[in-house]
Order: sequence, then C-alpha cells, then structure tokens
Amino acid sequence: MSKKLRIAQVAPLWAKVPPDSYGGAELMVHWLTEELVKLGHEVTVYASGDSRTSAKLVSCCDKNLIAMMAESRAYNYAAYAAGNWTDCLKRSSSYDVVHCHLGAASIPYSILSQAPVIHTVHEGLDSPDEHWILRRYPEVTVAAISHSQVATVPDIKTKPLPVIYHGCDTDTYTPGGTPSDYLAFLGRMGPQKNPADAIRTAKALGLPIRLAGMPQTKSEKEYFDEIIKPQIDGKNVIHLGSITQQEKIDFLRQAAAVLFPIQWEEHFGLVMIEAMACGTPVVAIKRGSVPEVIDTGVTGYYCDRPEEMPALVKQALELDRHKIRQHAVTRFTIPRMVNDYLDLYRKIIAPKRSSAVARRH
Repeated sequence: MSKKLRIAQVAPLWAKVPPDSYGGAELMVHWLTEELVKLGHEVTVYASGDSRTSAKLVSCCDKNLIAMMAESRAYNYAAYAAGNWTDCLKRSSSYDVVHCHLGAASIPYSILSQAPVIHTVHEGLDSPDEHWILRRYPEVTVAAISHSQVATVPDIKTKPLPVIYHGCDTDTYTPGGTPSDYLAFLGRMGPQKNPADAIRTAKALGLPIRLAGMPQTKSEKEYFDEIIKPQIDGKNVIHLGSITQQEKIDFLRQAAAVLFPIQWEEHFGLVMIEAMACGTPVVAIKRGSVPEVIDTGVTGYYCDRPEEMPALVKQALELDRHKIRQHAVTRFTIPRMVNDYLDLYRKIIAPKRSSAVARRH
C-alpha cells in the first residue's frame, strides 16, 4: 500500500474554493483536494477564508479577492497572493510535497521551500518573462495542462514538462435527458473567448443561443457593451450573466451543443470537458488545446475559421450523446487526474527521501 502523503495545495485567491461561478483554477484545486482526502492523504489548503473543504484550511484573508475588492476592502491582489504563498512556505517542513496553483510568478520562491514543490500554471508559460523564470529555476517542477502549453515553451529546461490534463467531476456533471434546442456559450464576455462568433453561428443556423458569463476587465466590458449587448433580444440571443455551479451544469446538459470559438491559444478549456461529461457535443475553433481535448466525430468538431462552424454544428447535433459522455468519463475523470499528480508527487519526493537516508548513514 502506498504511503499516505502530507500535501499542501496553494490556491489562487480570486474566488473561494470551490467557486460559486468564476474560478476555474479554484475549482480544480477543490476537485483535486477532495479526491486526495478521500484517498486518505493529509491535505492542507491555502485559500480564502470563505472556502469550504474537507481538508485543513489556512487562510490569509476572510473572503475571496473579488468579493473584497467589490467591498473596497482590497485593491492589490498580488499582495494577498504573496501572503498566501509565504504562509505555506513558512510551514513547508510540515509537508511531503507542496502543490502551488498561483502562476509562474510564484516559481522563484520554491527554492525557499523545505518540501519539494510542483507548480501547475493554469494560464500562461508563453511570455518572455515566464521563459526567463523557467531558465532561471530549471530545478523547479512545473506540470503543464496540455501539449499546447508545452509547445509555447522554448527548449530552456533541463527536463521536459509533464502534461497532466484536467479532470471533471463526472459524478456531478451528468446528462439530463432530452436536450433543448439552444446553443450554449460559457465564458468571459471578451474578444478572446469570442461570443460574437458564437452568436453569428447561431443566427446562421436559425437557432437560439444562450450566453453565460460576464466581462472581467475594462476592455472586456467595452467589448461587451459595443459588440454583444446590442444583439441581446431576450428571445433568440439571451444573456444569463454569471451563473452558479448548479446552474452551469443544468445549462450545459440542456444545450443542443456548446460553442467554443476561441481567438487565442487557450491551454485548456475546462468548459469543453464539462460539456462532454454532460453528453453535450462541442464545436470549437482549432486553437490551443482544442485538438487535444475534442475527439473529432466523437465528442464534437473543430475548424480553422468561425464561418465553418455552422456546418459542423449540424454534424455535432447528430452525435450520440451517450458516447460523448462515455468518452469524457474515459479521458477526463478526477481520479485519473489525481493519480497522475500522485505519480508526479512521489517522483519528486523520492530524490529528497533518498538524500535524507544517505545523510543519516
């Protein structure tokens, strides 16, 4: 029987764990933590004080930063994230492994940890600054979330980046009977996520579309007000705004298909596997991790240009939703993700244990 581990999970602070709506990284930390606890590991989560977890919770702030900023009680996210990371590093001798989800900027501090550290960078690794960090600290273990993410990293590390795909709670994300006729778009209301082409696709097919999500930045708000808002009519184009976790599941399982017309190299689109777990096909633009996640002709289709999407939606509506669900369960479960991380945890723990034994002798 494998030794039970003492594991620290360091979550972002934008949303609580698990999030009510926005917060993909926080949701992944939640799923990872709950499965590790179920397996008998001793887990400590460093997250906002309003988080809910079966593990031990350590918090540096009473609420998530989105809420605190809305209440004018916080202005600088980086300060709180640094405090969160520092709290864990001070206690690092108490853990067998530390798993940090704060992003590439937190990598340099890993050398101060008394326990081995692994970083999952949920967004990024494609900027010159992040490449400098990887060159400067090649000894730090970084797990990529897709081969798309690995492809953005020059050959600057002494070891390859392991790829661990996200998992989805397939016990909660389940099919919901006969779907409705609407197309679904779920994501930030900004040009990178591209709700405009989702609307164009639905109009070309004469199908209604429901949009879930909100603009998150000033530029996204300007885009939404200028491009998207004028098209919302409450009948053919409906904007649901921010939705809860349960509302999201119902939204995905009842959709005829989910549109994912991204205009950037998104390294893992969680909404794709959430939809598939509900048995809902996905039609996407071929960028980022899309070709890795969608099995064309089985769970959906992808294309190079937005104008090609309507024809693919017609094909996607003919796909077997039971087979979509089964394929998602095969590839993107939480236990598979957790087992992959446990293998990596033990791999990076082993050298430290070996050196400790050698020093004792």
